[in-house]
Amino acid sequence: MTAAVVDMPAVAAAARSERLAMLRAELARRGLTGFIVPRADEYLGEYVPPSAQRLAWLTGFTGSAGLAVVLRDKAAVFCDGRYTLQVRAEIDQTLFEPLHLLDMPPPRWLVRVLAEDDRLGFDPRLHTADQVEPLRRACARVGAELVACADNPLDAVWVTDRPAPPRVPVETHPLALAGRSSEDKRAEIAATLRAEGGDALVLTAPDSIAWLLNIRGGDVAYCPVPLSFAILHADATVDLFIDPAKLTIPGLAEHLGPAVRPAPPEALDAALHQLGAEARRVRIDAAAASFYVVERLSLAGAQIERGPDLCQLPKACKNAAESEGARAAHRRDAVAMVRFLCWLDAEAPSGRVDELSAAAQLERFRAEGALYRGLSFDTISGAGPNGAIVHYRSSPATNRVLAAGDLYLVDSGGQYLDGTTDITRTVAIGPVGAEERRRFTLVLKGHIAIARARFPVGTSGSQLDVLARLPLWSEGLDYDHGTGHGVGSYLSVHEGPQRISKAGNSVALQPGMILSNEPGYYKAGAYGIRIETLLQVVALPVAPETERPLLGFETLTLVPIDRALIEAALLDPVETAWLNAYHARVQDEIGPLLDGPAAAWLAAATRPLAG
Repeated sequence: MTAAVVDMPAVAAAARSERLAMLRAELARRGLTGFIVPRADEYLGEYVPPSAQRLAWLTGFTGSAGLAVVLRDKAAVFCDGRYTLQVRAEIDQTLFEPLHLLDMPPPRWLVRVLAEDDRLGFDPRLHTADQVEPLRRACARVGAELVACADNPLDAVWVTDRPAPPRVPVETHPLALAGRSSEDKRAEIAATLRAEGGDALVLTAPDSIAWLLNIRGGDVAYCPVPLSFAILHADATVDLFIDPAKLTIPGLAEHLGPAVRPAPPEALDAALHQLGAEARRVRIDAAAASFYVVERLSLAGAQIERGPDLCQLPKACKNAAESEGARAAHRRDAVAMVRFLCWLDAEAPSGRVDELSAAAQLERFRAEGALYRGLSFDTISGAGPNGAIVHYRSSPATNRVLAAGDLYLVDSGGQYLDGTTDITRTVAIGPVGAEERRRFTLVLKGHIAIARARFPVGTSGSQLDVLARLPLWSEGLDYDHGTGHGVGSYLSVHEGPQRISKAGNSVALQPGMILSNEPGYYKAGAYGIRIETLLQVVALPVAPETERPLLGFETLTLVPIDRALIEAALLDPVETAWLNAYHARVQDEIGPLLDGPAAAWLAAATRPLAG
């Protein structure tokens, strides 16, 4: 669960320059003009084991999304708005140009820099089919060629210091926590597959496989999944492609049962070929599966049906056991967070608390809770200007002491056997300025608007996103990230298909889905503000005057919002009432679980706000 992450920012600039030179020499040997280095591994998930962190090894950029393009005489690193400050701090800008994925997408940049007859290589296992097509069109536009490499040129030069691939044993996920048996899930998905005329479903997302088979693992940091591929057949049997060294725990074979047939990862190629040779109708998510898998099926003769991963939606809609597990996990997580905030309130004025020590203390409090299995992501612990870096990761080189007048932003979460948590709180370290309080309150107004939302069945998260932004927009402010992402059940802290975002998303919110509610504001070089709680979609009672069935949210996170940062005059009576009711609920549910200073701190932190 807590596999080490390569500390790329500590790598000397000279080493990065040498690595870039080695890659260019290897490309020249292969007759390639350039090569694309994505952040992804062959499973194309958010979390990548150290052995596959190619982008970080080459460039120093450690963000969770992005890619580099290396040509003979230039190179660039592309990332989104979450990482525009981070990328500049981590890469050597004499070697790599930092570019925004939206302002300058890689295909547009390639049209500008490639020449006729250039040959741009890519690893077909590290890109989705949907990602490859615009790259191919860009190359064709200038007469260049996009070349699928049989093996990765970067792997040929990353040799001496490369970590070994992970081989963490697979664990079973108990039925009491999963809420449904694997047999039941497989039967349901297979029935959907048959109803759509399919013969097989290729699963390339490890979290889908973990959910389907009620298994968990530890191959990557923060997300308890075993890295694997699978093929679900219409008869509800499964071919599971996984390193056999991971299948060692007693009772696992009985848990999987005879309908699940394990095979080594290298057997996937033959299985895909067989599906094609038999002209099977194969369902695959082209937005998530690698270009290699799609191409292999197509060339072998399979009838490919492109569509969403059929496990995603039922996985997102938590059942009763998963929902109760989420509530229980959030109560334990709240105890840890309140103890931390109480400790922070007492210790920060001393000037001895810094970002790293604060994050470490929070993890210690979490580790004392029942069923805790590690962090759900790398804690974002940002003081003052570091809080303005949306996905900031403190290091010895950037670590700041929490000083009087700072805003301190801590975004953290835990993995518990019964649920996954994710919370952000921004707190004042002593008195802060009027601007900070006003903008914090604008963010809070947007947060409350999402939490209070009532909406018709069929509404997507994209339709709600504006509610969180309106208070900021009214003063010419905004934030460059989504308002909410899905969260798994002892799985990924970032889960689809649901989200709350400006980006178009046609997936309707459904009861059982868990999402974050996290509007923010970031002033570069000064401070960052984010308020995040997790919500679960629930059906609302039908009133006599209701013309359409309505949904709303149940707030799962139970941790106070810093009253010292709230300008009460900016809240309307309804918002004030919501905040007071939320704090009363926090006191009622979490107060009895605390004692001593933490209990007294919580009682003070949840006092009603005068309205």
